[in-house]
Order: sequence, then structure tokens, then C-alpha cells
Amino acid sequence: MSLAEALEGKDYIVKDIVSQDEELKNFLFSLGCYSGEEITVISRKKGGCTVSIKDARYNIDMDLARAIAV
Repeated sequence: MSLAEALEGKDYIVKDIVSQDEELKNFLFSLGCYSGEEITVISRKKGGCTVSIKDARYNIDMDLARAIAV
């Protein structure tokens, strides 16, 4: 399942980043989003969502959310 399908308020573990784009993978890694890390969808907004990773909150678009397998 991708993060785009995840329920709000529930904790998930990142299983993989599904993308061939190394720049995207490096960007997510710099945010602390990598395999084995806990991630939570705080809220959903039009075209994206707010997530919590390592006590920080980020707004990501749905394309990015679809690349994060949980």
C-alpha cells in the first residue's frame, strides 16, 4: 500500500521508496523517510497531505505519497 492510501492518525512503517528517480529518493532520505522509519499521515489536503517523520511535519504532494510504500 502507498502512503496516498494510508489512514489519517495511524502509524505506518516505510517499507520502500518506489521510484526510479534517484533525486527523489535522496530528497526523501534527507527528510528521514527511508525503509524501516515510522511515518504518520496527520491530515489530507487537496492535492497532498501532511505527514510526521521523526518529530517533524512535512507537506507532500500525492505523487510523492504514492512513491512511499508502507
